[in-house]
Amino acid sequence: MGTKGRGIVQMDVGKLIGLLNKALADEWLAYYQYWVGAKVVRGPMKEAVIAELIQHAADELRHADMIANRVTQLGGTPLTDPRSWEQTANCAYLNPENPYVQAILEQGVEGERCAIEVYSRMLETTKDKDPVTYNMVLQILQDEVEHEEDFQALLEDIEDLIKRRG
Repeated sequence: MGTKGRGIVQMDVGKLIGLLNKALADEWLAYYQYWVGAKVVRGPMKEAVIAELIQHAADELRHADMIANRVTQLGGTPLTDPRSWEQTANCAYLNPENPYVQAILEQGVEGERCAIEVYSRMLETTKDKDPVTYNMVLQILQDEVEHEEDFQALLEDIEDLIKRRG
């Protein structure tokens, strides 16, 4: 990172890199959860759920890239060992053992709610202290809020479908 770019950060850069690496672990786990969920999901509206999971997986991968780039800009090293992701992450990896669409979507909602909490805290931590990280986190938070809404809307659609069939 350039000297001036690092100089505008008005907080402990090591602590910030630690927070970012925890978020990076979250993004990798979310990416994998959604990617594998799209491979195993079963049930009504399966194709719509697959499409949403694939799109969200792509978003999580984009978030991971943004965060890794920011860690590097700050002079840190992004997490290099996938085995550390679960121990480092803020949010749990929710193994899609039950492939039914509702279970997969409920896990997605739970994961997104955790991400929303994490990024909300990061906004508070970086507000008025690191405008670059703050703006990046704000972009990611907007995506996570949208993801939660998407998953909830699909759940509602599936529940309506089941009620009409029943």
